[in-house]
Parts: sequence; C-alpha cells; structure tokens
Amino acid sequence: MSNASNAKNANKVKNWECFLNVGLALDPIHVGTGGTRIGRVDLTIVRDPVTRVPKIPGSSLAGVYRAYVAMHEEEKRRQQQNQQARTKAFYPDCAGVGLGDGKPGHCRQPDCPVCTVFGYATGTGQAGGFAGLAAFSDAHVLLFPVPTRKGPMWITCPQALQMIEVKENAEANAVYLPNEQDEKANSTAAGKTDTPLNLGWLLLPVRAWENAYETKTELEGLKIPESIRNRIALVSDRLFSHIVNCNLEVRTSVSINPATGAAEDGALFSYEALPRGTVLVWEIIAKNPTIFGFGNNNDNNNNNNAAVTDTKDVHDVAREAHSYLKYLGIGGMGTRGMGRLEVLYSASRKKAAQDAASSENGQEIDTPSNESAEARHE
Repeated sequence: MSNASNAKNANKVKNWECFLNVGLALDPIHVGTGGTRIGRVDLTIVRDPVTRVPKIPGSSLAGVYRAYVAMHEEEKRRQQQNQQARTKAFYPDCAGVGLGDGKPGHCRQPDCPVCTVFGYATGTGQAGGFAGLAAFSDAHVLLFPVPTRKGPMWITCPQALQMIEVKENAEANAVYLPNEQDEKANSTAAGKTDTPLNLGWLLLPVRAWENAYETKTELEGLKIPESIRNRIALVSDRLFSHIVNCNLEVRTSVSINPATGAAEDGALFSYEALPRGTVLVWEIIAKNPTIFGFGNNNDNNNNNNAAVTDTKDVHDVAREAHSYLKYLGIGGMGTRGMGRLEVLYSASRKKAAQDAASSENGQEIDTPSNESAEARHE
C-alpha cells in the first residue's frame, strides 16, 4: 500500500465513537440519592436537577458495567484450559479499587479488558491512574408507563425524543395520540377528540399526533417491543415531568429484628422507584485505544497484545455486561424484586440511523448481540 493510501486511511481514524443504548426495566429500579429526606418518601431516587425527571447516573452505569464485565472475563478465564496465561483474577481484583502488585486490586495490564476499558488506579487513595476508554452518559427516561382508563400507555415528550434524534412538538396542555381509525372517528375539524384521557390522576384533552408513524418507525429500529410502540402518547416537556413524578412506584418496608423475627420498632421506611416497563436511553462513548498507546501495531512496545484495538472493541467489551444487567440488575433493593434491566439495543449512532431507515422500508434489522462480543475472545 502506498504512503498516500496510508495517510488517507490514517485521516479516517476516529478519535471516539458514540454508541446508543436502549433498555427496558424488567423490575422497578431504585438508584437512591444516598440518604433520607423529609417528603413524600424517605428514600428518594436521583433526578435531573433541571427537569426533575428521574434518571440513572452515568457513574452508577459505569460501576455495574465494570463489575459485570469483570465477572464475565473471570468466568471465561476459569473455563480456559491454559490458565497459566493469566494468574490474577479479573473478579474481584480488577472490578474493585486497589493498587495491585500482589494485593487485591487493578492489574493495570494492557491485555486486561477491564482495566483498559474502565480505567485503573495506581496510587494510594486512587491517586493517578488511567480514566479508561469508555465513558457513560446518564440514562434518561425515553418512554414512561402510565395507567389510563384505556389501559397502560407509554408517554414521552419532545425533549426525551431528542435523545434518539426525533423532532416533535407538543406545546399544549393535551395528550397527543396516534391518529388511528378509532381516533379519526371521534376527531373534530380542529384536530381534537371529544373524549379526554386520564394519565394517572391528570385528565387531559386528546389531540391527533400527526407524526406518530415516523416516531414509531424510529422506536421499531431501536428494538422497542410492538406492545409498547402501539400504546405511546406524546405530552409537552412541562407535563412530562409532573406525570412521571406522580406515577413512580412507591413501596413501604420495615426492618426485621433478627432476634425476635418481628418488625423492628420505629424502623418503617418508604422508597420510590422507576416502575417496571420504563424505557431508558443512554450513550457509551468509546475512545480510540491507539491514541492512548493500546493496540498500536506501529510501535515496538508490549501494547501489541492489547485487549482492545479500536472503538468497536471498546464497545464489545462493555456489551459483555448486558446479559448480567438482565438478571443481576442495577441500583438498590436488588433482593426486594428491583433492579433488572434488559438492554434492547446497543449500536453506534450511525447504525441506529441506518436501522431506522431499514425499519421504515420494511427490512429486517440486524442488531449486534452479546454473542459477537464473546466471539472476539475465542
């Protein structure tokens, strides 16, 4: 290959790549603020400080991703016939915090997918180290289930749809429903229907959602189940926050005295959670490993055997955690029926746009599965 071709290919190297992830809550999810507060419930969940809509912080995602990837890698290490290649355990050593060097903690080796992708500490108290090749955004609510007289509906708003690059407009104090045949029969010339619809306790007039088909097509491309896509509704950004916060799941629990087996006196507490069926969206930013000296075949150091060599490898390592999220979950109250999160879609932003176009044309969508990430190490 000529020098000109090499230079042209070098210019195409991406410094980073953004991967879109969409998840469905199989259980209520409680990611708490870390303390009790005086209010409707004792243990509140994390909210966006501006919109007041609940979210899962990126730090919480990064923590469980790291732990579950370390579990996955350790399971594979123990199954390998030749275990002399690596003696240090991925889990719990590389999953937690520590110095390594014979002590439980990060190995800091370039061939370790956990340390390279999620970072490591090199000094006492986590001083120094490497931040890692994967960065996680907060997980925001895309579709939120609400009880209505017509059964459950999944509401969204223009600001939430912007996270999947869909533009909508809903300014009025109304709920917008897809303009299907049953709605057309009741529609007036002004685009309104005669019968209002309740979203929880809030009764709103119904208007026709003219661009619902395009939005449903985008959601289909993101592998969101048809049972949800067929029951979506659009409200304004202002109403969305109120409706979400008024329809969170609230539970009451009590501490048990281990000696008597009875309820502890004065130990009653309540906590809130995102309800089962909530659809969340977040991003994983994968940095190019070669920029940080990993997997650069042009150098003569020991990084040629790096665990990751490009942004796709970084994402593949992170995706190893998805099967664990479905069963081990995220957040607190995991032993009380909370936390499980199924990742429905995980691909680059560019592929997400292609999948949406394929869905609109009626083509079958091929979404990368967790098996491809496992095959990378075989």
